[in-house]
Amino acid sequence: MINTDDITGLILAGGRGSRMGGVDKGLQNHLGMPLAMHALLRLGQQVGHLMINANRNLGAYESMGVPVWPDAVSDFPGPLAGFLAGLERSETPYLVTVPCDTPNFPPDLVQRLAAALEAEDADLAMAATMEPDEGSADGTLKVQVQPVFCLMKTSLMESLVAFTQSGQRKIDVWTAQHRCATVVFDNAAAFANANTPEELRRLQG
Repeated sequence: MINTDDITGLILAGGRGSRMGGVDKGLQNHLGMPLAMHALLRLGQQVGHLMINANRNLGAYESMGVPVWPDAVSDFPGPLAGFLAGLERSETPYLVTVPCDTPNFPPDLVQRLAAALEAEDADLAMAATMEPDEGSADGTLKVQVQPVFCLMKTSLMESLVAFTQSGQRKIDVWTAQHRCATVVFDNAAAFANANTPEELRRLQG
C-alpha cells in the first residue's frame, strides 16, 4: 500500500482563466474563501505534502501556507506544464494533481487512485466519470477520463521533459505512452468545475 507521506499533492492554478474573463481562477471567492484554498484543504487530508502551481499573484498563493512554483517552461499553456513543475519539485515517489477550480472532488480520490496504480502496476492513475454519450440517442453513458486528477510516479519526469521539449503539449498523448490505470467515480457532480462565472455561481448553488 502506498503511504500517504510518499505522495505530494499539487494544486494546478497556473491557467490563464480565459473562459473566466482572464481572471485568476484559483483566487475567485467561493463560499467565503478562494477556490484554490478549498482544493488545498480537501487535498491536504489525503496526502503528506502540498504545493501549488501558479503563474501570477504568487504572493496571494504563498499566503495559503504551502510552496508555490510557476510553470517550468514559459508560454506552455496547459496542465502538463503544471505537472512538470510539480515533478521537478516533488521530493516524494508520487505526485497527485488536482485543478484549483473543482472544490468538491471526492475525499477518497487519492486513496482510490493509489490502490488502482498499485493493483495494475501502473505508472499513472487517473479519475474518470460516467457521462452521457452525446452520439447516442438513448442516453447511454460512456467513461469520461478526468486527466487533471492524476496520480503519477515522480520517476516520469524525464519522460515528460522529453515530451515537452519535442514541442508537444497534449496530456492524453503523453499519458498514452505509459501504463495508466483508470478509476471510475460514481459521483460525476464531485468533478463539477468552475470554468466560467456562471459555472462558479452554479457551484455556489
